[in-house]
Amino acid sequence: MLYDDLARALTDPAFELDARSADLAALTDEQLGDLLPAAHRVHHTDAAPATWRTALAVRHAAEARQPRFTPDACRRLFEALVEQIRHSEPGVNIVPGVTALTHCTGPWPDLSGPARALTESLLGRQGGTHPYSLFLVAGLADDETRRAVAERLGEGPIARAEIDVLTGLTPAERAVAAELDLVNTYIEPESTPAVWQKLADLPAYADFAQRALEAAADRADGIQSGEIPYRSDKAFTAREVAVLGQAARVALLRDEKWLPEVYERLLPGIAVAPTAARTVPSQALLYELVRAAKEFPTPEAVTAIRTARSVTRHAGVPKQLDKLLKKVEAALAQRTEVALRLPRLGFDESGVLRRPAGDGYAAVVTVTETAELTWEKDGRPLRGVPAPVRRDHGELVKEVRDLVKRVDIQLSTLARALEGGLPVGAAHPYRWWRTELAGHPLARSVVSGLIWEVETAPGEWRPFLPATDDLPDAPDDASVRLWHPIRADAGTVRAWRDRLVDAELRQPFKQAFREIYRLTPAEEEARLHSNRFAAHLVHYRRMRGLFRARGWSSRLLGPWDCGDGDEATRVLVSGRWRVRFFHSFVDWADDDPVASTDWIRFDHRVDGRWRQAPLTEVPPLVFSEAMRDVDLFVGVTSIAADPDWTEQGPARAYWERAGFADLTETAEARRDALARILPRLKIADRCTLDGRFLIVRGDLRTYRIHLGSANILMEPDNAYLCIVPSRTRITSRIFLPFEDDRLAVILSKAVLLAADGEVTDAAIRAQIDGHA
Repeated sequence: MLYDDLARALTDPAFELDARSADLAALTDEQLGDLLPAAHRVHHTDAAPATWRTALAVRHAAEARQPRFTPDACRRLFEALVEQIRHSEPGVNIVPGVTALTHCTGPWPDLSGPARALTESLLGRQGGTHPYSLFLVAGLADDETRRAVAERLGEGPIARAEIDVLTGLTPAERAVAAELDLVNTYIEPESTPAVWQKLADLPAYADFAQRALEAAADRADGIQSGEIPYRSDKAFTAREVAVLGQAARVALLRDEKWLPEVYERLLPGIAVAPTAARTVPSQALLYELVRAAKEFPTPEAVTAIRTARSVTRHAGVPKQLDKLLKKVEAALAQRTEVALRLPRLGFDESGVLRRPAGDGYAAVVTVTETAELTWEKDGRPLRGVPAPVRRDHGELVKEVRDLVKRVDIQLSTLARALEGGLPVGAAHPYRWWRTELAGHPLARSVVSGLIWEVETAPGEWRPFLPATDDLPDAPDDASVRLWHPIRADAGTVRAWRDRLVDAELRQPFKQAFREIYRLTPAEEEARLHSNRFAAHLVHYRRMRGLFRARGWSSRLLGPWDCGDGDEATRVLVSGRWRVRFFHSFVDWADDDPVASTDWIRFDHRVDGRWRQAPLTEVPPLVFSEAMRDVDLFVGVTSIAADPDWTEQGPARAYWERAGFADLTETAEARRDALARILPRLKIADRCTLDGRFLIVRGDLRTYRIHLGSANILMEPDNAYLCIVPSRTRITSRIFLPFEDDRLAVILSKAVLLAADGEVTDAAIRAQIDGHA
């Protein structure tokens, strides 16, 4: 029996077992927990190599799984940890013992002796420890030992206040806090650690979170007022920063009503010196609170972070906050139930806010697709800011300008949140939707341009467009959700696209023209992976930027250890599905790293663990949205779309091949849009869609513009034409039903080349004339 063989191999040096070939997954959780104490009694300095390999195998298996421990196994494990200390084994820690207690199958045994020995040993060491595990174990020893640990951990009044709270908890509740030792808030886990919800469920800790953050805000106010002496970056101790970060996560997770006011005081208060100095009271706490908001974002937290960013005078803080803000806003888009909450900010029901500025002047902010600021004098519009207002009401001018930026940010965040809910098919009660979204003075500008559908009977959905349709007469408790083309037939999709173009209605994000990705026969045959977007060469920095913007996580690639390849991952549908996109470092081209794309796989979370899923088991909506992201990554960053690419070798061969390849779903959607746009243009009689190309007939030549890369071939010899156009002029004159840089570039090139006889750019004209 495997258990018996492993137990003997751990205790009998004469018994050899090849642990590398043993299937430890066959052990039960209880058997693994029973073996772990013996594995920790094996010491590298005096154990036989085979025994040490067996011990390591058991330890690693325990780290990867969740063993269960009898009270006796808990006691033996603590004794083994003490023995490690007596052998002066480096790297000894108490986390395995604490983990055993949290998964003990019976009452905890008396551990006062080994707990005292462990605590005294760790207190005597220099460097960091696992503070919450140490406090838990100290409490198992005696009061004197616990007080010694409390004194070590109580660095600053806020940290001491947390120790007081922990002292009042039961040992089992302290074990919850001990799980914090396994969380590194500086890295981005693929799933949120469960400890935050456990802490949030402890009333005593939830109450402490409010007291701690309010105390921090009071301290920041005191620094700003001069009541507390100012020292750069010394407003809070390192321990207080960690404690406040944990308190913030608990409060943000609980979405506490008191938190917005505290964040509005605290973040700006620690982001700027009370003097003219370009320093801050606490960079560490500022970044820690922003990282907390990244894990549990709220619209109010985003606003507070932006306020802090606007007031700081520190040279490096704005850049760092900008990086973190992108992640916070991307995460907010995934927290749909919170992100859809928008403050009204004083706007009336029609989306207008007026602020008087004396002598009949007024600032007027109007929200349509975006927020627009105008000025009035006795109700008459003015061209700019009146001189008297600029002179006498400078603060008001700044305030309303900041308000316009804030509203635009909130509208953008709302649109991202709504789009982020598409893979879930998020539905809302119709009454709430009608009041808080369609009837909200700010949100309606986003909501009205999207297609919605209301459930009129079980499984029957009626689509409507608030911008042009009356709201349906449906029960208050009916479900309403965003319409998605994957749930509609081709005729319905065409009808919605025609309707949007006819009305020249540009949607907040691509919905009617949204690409659909269905499983292909090749993917069904491959079962577990898709190579649909494999073997592309991409500008790596641009692709990694898109990873962050779309909520994907990845390690940095480069010519260093473990930098040759990585899986970019995105967790979807409330953590139930995960997509993985493998890519690898290839080389440098003019100081710009180039990467190669590879397979895509999907995982399903089952019983708390990720299990690789066959593609046929992935919900069609999840599959389509994930593949759409990857298509975006490849389409936007492929070197095939780089008109300036001059590198030779295999990369050049790829550029020539992929630059005119078959169209992806994104390019097909672009083609569909062009079919509707072109008849409306003055150059319509010079343009024809032909397969992968837009054919443009000029006076000097005929041009074939690829609808994927926007690369151009000239007839009759298929010579390549390099143009790097500016798209601002064309996009201001032509209606585009959705935002697509490549579509704008294609149209810009088409307009230019339809009048090629008027081209004055010497480099372009030389290529057309055949002299390049």
